Amino acid sequence: MIQTIENQMKRMAAFASVLLMATAEALAQENQAQPTRRIVVSIPDRKLALLDSGKVVKIYQTAVGAPKSPSPTGSFKIIRRVVDPTWSSNGKVAGPGKSNPVGTRWIGLSIKGYGIHGTNAPSSIGRNASHGCVRMRNRDVEELYTMVSVGDSVDLYGERTPELDRIFGEPAVAAVAADAVAAQQ
Repeated sequence: MIQTIENQMKRMAAFASVLLMATAEALAQENQAQPTRRIVVSIPDRKLALLDSGKVVKIYQTAVGAPKSPSPTGSFKIIRRVVDPTWSSNGKVAGPGKSNPVGTRWIGLSIKGYGIHGTNAPSSIGRNASHGCVRMRNRDVEELYTMVSVGDSVDLYGERTPELDRIFGEPAVAAVAADAVAAQQ
């Protein structure tokens, strides 16, 4: 009986060792698989930068939230990617095509209802004109779409920071003046 208990304990110890080793290996692989890509959006500059391992890959002009429907700020993740999305709001539906307000790509964020997308109104790019999402020209969002994945980080900043100065350069005087005028209205 004692020998049976000893054998069971040895088997349990061996099993626990194997389980611990497998867990450690899985954690190591998970840490290596962390995405190095990150999207940074400067709401005041109305620009989006794609970074890879901290280096700027590309900067795009965007439209961001209008004063009545501002873009959210904070850190989010990409949770969904859709080619030729269908848009719906208040009972209205627009399928894929030229009349679709979200354009040809949807990159959904971890904040419900918000994303990075194309547009059927390219003249809005460079303005505070969206309902809170980050709008891009269709050709630009199509390019960005190929370079990002579910799980990549997206940071939206409502104010200039030293990091944004490094990424986008010093803010243009005209943009600062335009923002000041818009704030007074």
